[in-house]
Amino acid sequence: MRENLKNILKRISSTLGWTRASYTIMSIFLLVIFLIMYIWWPLVVEYWAQYNPNYPFWIQFDWLLLGIFAFMSLMIMAGADFRKDLPIIVIGLFGGLVIESWGTQTELWTYYTFERPPLWIIPAWPIASLSIDRMYRLIKNRTQNFKDPLFVILYWLILPAFFALMVSFVWPTVNKSLTIMALILVTFLIATPTNYRGAVLTFIAGAGLGYYLELWGTTRLAWTYYTLEKPPLFAVLAHGMAALAFWRVYLLYKTFEPRLFKLLPQRVQAGD
Repeated sequence: MRENLKNILKRISSTLGWTRASYTIMSIFLLVIFLIMYIWWPLVVEYWAQYNPNYPFWIQFDWLLLGIFAFMSLMIMAGADFRKDLPIIVIGLFGGLVIESWGTQTELWTYYTFERPPLWIIPAWPIASLSIDRMYRLIKNRTQNFKDPLFVILYWLILPAFFALMVSFVWPTVNKSLTIMALILVTFLIATPTNYRGAVLTFIAGAGLGYYLELWGTTRLAWTYYTLEKPPLFAVLAHGMAALAFWRVYLLYKTFEPRLFKLLPQRVQAGD
């Protein structure tokens, strides 16, 4: 029985591309969730207080949240590599902080705790970034036979359309400096493509995951957009744009990575 179980686990591990780093990353993920629950325990109590014993548990259980958690857990464990994943985590962490600060400070969206932004939401960004990276790799493998010109066409159809939607959505805050900087950054990213295939696939992966994240957050009233949509199309596609921006920063890091690693030994020797 144990041998059969081991064989099944090995097959699952091999199919999903789990490595030693996969289990460590998953452990860190669970630790972060535990710390968030511990530090913001009143929010957890408030959430569970919504449970009504007069109704069946399976009706009240948050199956969407469970599905998102399970999917992202599987994704972050697939093909985990610390050297590659650490920059993605750092970029996602700081990028998420910038985005949440922009949105909450301009009140494009607000959290039910009215924090601007709430720190408990920031760790979700690097986890999502890792998940999108795995989704991107999966989609890339599935679309290898697609010709490059197709992605050039898709890029210039999707990205300008998103920008038009973004301008329309953020227009009430266009007089604010954070929104102006966001528009300038998005304009720059769209106008300077580096890899059409990578950009389109990253955008699709980010928007795909973003739909379910936004669906959960807006229908549970964890956060609310000024349009009161659940969720607004812009918010869903904005996850794709955020993923594209993080991906571009990661590519920039990879460009300078060899030089950075060459400098490290020199600094160590100089310090000695």
